[in-house]
Amino acid sequence: MSAMDPIDSFLFYLSRALCSPLAVFIQIQGCLICLTLALGWACAAYVRNREIKRLKDSMQDGNSFAFLCHDIDELEHFNQIKLPRVSVVMPLKGFGEHNLHNWRSQITSLYGGPLEFLFIVESTEDPAYHAVSRLISDFKDEVDAKIIVAGHSTTCSQKIHNQLVGVEKMHKDSKYILFLDDDVRLHPGSIGALTAEMEKNPEIFIQTGYPLDLPSGSLGSYCIYEYHMPCSMGFATGGKTFFLWGGCMMMHADDFRQDRYGVVSGLRDGGYSDDMTLAAIAGAHKRLITSPPVAVFPHPLASDLSFPRYWNYLRKQTFVLESYISRVNWIMNRALFTSHCYLSWGFVLPYLMSMIHITAALRIYIKGYTYDEATITSGGLVLVATLSTCTLIELLSMWSLTRIEVHLCNVLSPEAPRLSLASYNWALVFIAMLVDNFLYPISAFRSHFSQSINWSGIRYHLKDGKISKIERSKDTGPKYTDLGGKHLYGKKGAPTKVSFLSSLARTLAQWHQPKKFDS
Repeated sequence: MSAMDPIDSFLFYLSRALCSPLAVFIQIQGCLICLTLALGWACAAYVRNREIKRLKDSMQDGNSFAFLCHDIDELEHFNQIKLPRVSVVMPLKGFGEHNLHNWRSQITSLYGGPLEFLFIVESTEDPAYHAVSRLISDFKDEVDAKIIVAGHSTTCSQKIHNQLVGVEKMHKDSKYILFLDDDVRLHPGSIGALTAEMEKNPEIFIQTGYPLDLPSGSLGSYCIYEYHMPCSMGFATGGKTFFLWGGCMMMHADDFRQDRYGVVSGLRDGGYSDDMTLAAIAGAHKRLITSPPVAVFPHPLASDLSFPRYWNYLRKQTFVLESYISRVNWIMNRALFTSHCYLSWGFVLPYLMSMIHITAALRIYIKGYTYDEATITSGGLVLVATLSTCTLIELLSMWSLTRIEVHLCNVLSPEAPRLSLASYNWALVFIAMLVDNFLYPISAFRSHFSQSINWSGIRYHLKDGKISKIERSKDTGPKYTDLGGKHLYGKKGAPTKVSFLSSLARTLAQWHQPKKFDS
């Protein structure tokens, strides 16, 4: 047999080296990360599935409106008129593919108590302004909604500025305030479920939920789905959690009126991230954050969500860890930064090692070498088989949780178009897991050393964890959210379909504003 190819010699050397104790430890660590994620998703799936069972049992017992409330007697007029007033504040930026559908799901809520919707935009030049104005005119006799121009932020992020302007404009009798992102698609009973929990336990500081990403088919959309999935287990506790998602936060209105715990000043004075700031305040003052099991919301991702838009989204997410409001908050963020970077590359590295083992084995087979000639053992293939098994378990657990959350969303929104797992490409999910975990540390380190970020055409600079400088440019930066589409007004001429739930929403509104409907 001819002399061994130098490339093959080097490849076999690498394969031998990757069977050393340190290399074996790294590959076993990757397996443990897979199994830990699988266990976390299995626990989250149990909590979500338990809620589905409760809803179905309630329906079988005669409560056809179990998706709205646990006890059908709660829908009686006597109980509905006692519900507290809620102000829903929605900071907007740009107008994307799914925004109109999302806004409709929000303002057609079947909450029976007094309810107002405040859409907050930076200026009338924002594409969202005209879209929301038309939406409000379509529902002007059915909902209490208004659009407010907040102007430019000067001391905090534009989103936080919009939120605080909404706080100032909310009704004086509002007991709770609900902050929603423009990409949240609510269920008919979501506001009622959040309010019921707040009424049941006044000690709750913030109630939150989490999105169920619906990938559009691009790699970028699957990377975002994969990025959100590990966090989803922290929101599927059925109660107390340490996690907070800024897309859905219900709080006591008086906490803002009286600036309790510094919620207003903490956000206003240099705040970049609303959820991270409020989570830090909750931790510092030992306040309770909860996430009810029904608080999972469909989040369709844009059909044209490109990879650069995913990268821009990831940059904004990692930049969050550079902001902080206290020394303890800084330490926690550094711990998150370090552990996330370590675990991300600790997840990816074993797959790179496995590729070397597989390539070496293929070269032996193709060239006809013996294992003695290649001076390698079959130990590398054993590690590959172990990692493959753990990966399969992880993907099955992720699939199971996604399937259950899709089912739960269908139960909670019985008249909405049915969601399905049929469009999910699990090969792309696996690729996205590798891509996202590989890129996360790169994005995190870039955020750490740059201390600035461009968010929708606005560049924020941080100093000591707070926004110190804001630069605006009308000619640069995206006009749309990273996760939203670019099809502006779509089928704006299409008539609105009136469903049974919409009719019920109108009836509930009439109980509280009878004169508004008398003509």
